[in-house]
Amino acid sequence: MSKKYFGTDGIRGKVNQGNINGEMFFKFGLAAGTYFKNLKKNKQTAIIAKDTRLSGYTLEPALVSGLSSAGMHVYTLGPLPTNGLAMLTKRMKANMGIMITASHNPYFDNGLKLFGPDGLKLSDKIEKKIEKLIDSKITKNLSKPNILGRVKRLENANDRYIEILKSNFPDNFSLKGIKIAIDCANGAGYKSGPKLFRSLGAKVYNVGISPNGLNINKNCGSTFPRKIKSLVKKHRVNLGISLDGDADRIILCDERGNIVDGDQIIAMLAKRWKRKKILRGGVIGTLMSNYGLQNYFREQKIRFIRANVGDRYVKEKMQKNKFNLGGEQSGHIILGKFATTGDGLLVALEVLFSMRKGKKSSELLNIFKPMPQILENIFVRDKNIINKLKCKKAIKKANKLMEQNGRLLVRKSGTEPKIRIMGESHNKNLIIKCIKIIRRSIKY
Repeated sequence: MSKKYFGTDGIRGKVNQGNINGEMFFKFGLAAGTYFKNLKKNKQTAIIAKDTRLSGYTLEPALVSGLSSAGMHVYTLGPLPTNGLAMLTKRMKANMGIMITASHNPYFDNGLKLFGPDGLKLSDKIEKKIEKLIDSKITKNLSKPNILGRVKRLENANDRYIEILKSNFPDNFSLKGIKIAIDCANGAGYKSGPKLFRSLGAKVYNVGISPNGLNINKNCGSTFPRKIKSLVKKHRVNLGISLDGDADRIILCDERGNIVDGDQIIAMLAKRWKRKKILRGGVIGTLMSNYGLQNYFREQKIRFIRANVGDRYVKEKMQKNKFNLGGEQSGHIILGKFATTGDGLLVALEVLFSMRKGKKSSELLNIFKPMPQILENIFVRDKNIINKLKCKKAIKKANKLMEQNGRLLVRKSGTEPKIRIMGESHNKNLIIKCIKIIRRSIKY
């Protein structure tokens, strides 16, 4: 049975439409609080962080109200990267962590990502149980006045997060003499990003550090790499770092101005970890991972397994296979040795740690030759259109045309009202032709 409210990465949508409003966030808080409270039958603790969207000021109080009405104590952390929340959920021994964010989406969207006491995103099974509670009678889950939860603000969350990140590296780790450009996407990493690298001695040039509630991901961040490319060239830095709205994604730019996606970063990390005998098992990618990456791992005798798109599914496969490295082309990269979810700043530190002895980023991050790939995103009113007969026939026709010359992937976006069409082949014209066939069958 499919889920009613949760998608591939929590709950997400347009603010004050559908499920993204104060009334529903109260219900989400009440339901999630009730689920965790019922596990031990006593008062529990939840922590909440958010990105920089204007709507966070509307949705956070409603969520807090729902949680405290369920009898949960609540700590609010303010703007903080998603993995910072995951790390602090575990460090503070909280029963749950909730991130208010729509990740890389525009400011007019918002949503929730839920984490359990282990810092892991909730399983489909638990999400379905919470959905059942959302639709139950509200009064059934409301706590008595004498056992309502208390709410407190924690002011030093970013400093705590930075210290956890730095603790994963030797005490003498220094970035002195290294110049870094960072685009924080006017999002959750706007404080911790520049502060982290400056605290290690780097010279930092930053953009995307002036959030106004409406400019998150706007012509900046990991979905707009032109911004970091321009900054790298202007200041002639050693490495460019581009985050998304909640800082769980990373796209890099080498000193020559070449954009480096998640696949190349994963290849570099796998190569290094294998050499250092840190890599456990192999690497988890997704259906979107470039075929060139798969070929590279085959040559290096590194096991490679594909998961469904979404970093939670990557993490689940990592756990199942006991791997400690996985990620997505989009820049969600999970360093299982250190973290439970994607963390752009942590990945950047790992790359910079490899550069500390004078190695150039262009040398480190140009690992494999990618197969030509084209991704087209089509806005739709109803994502189920790909299940219609007309679309199915078009996909079948395109796949037949592609045959042994490459591959096609057509899927619903789990986070936006889009159909994503990806084609891979050494014949670029063939990709374009196949995508065109499928696109015609989809009504805008």
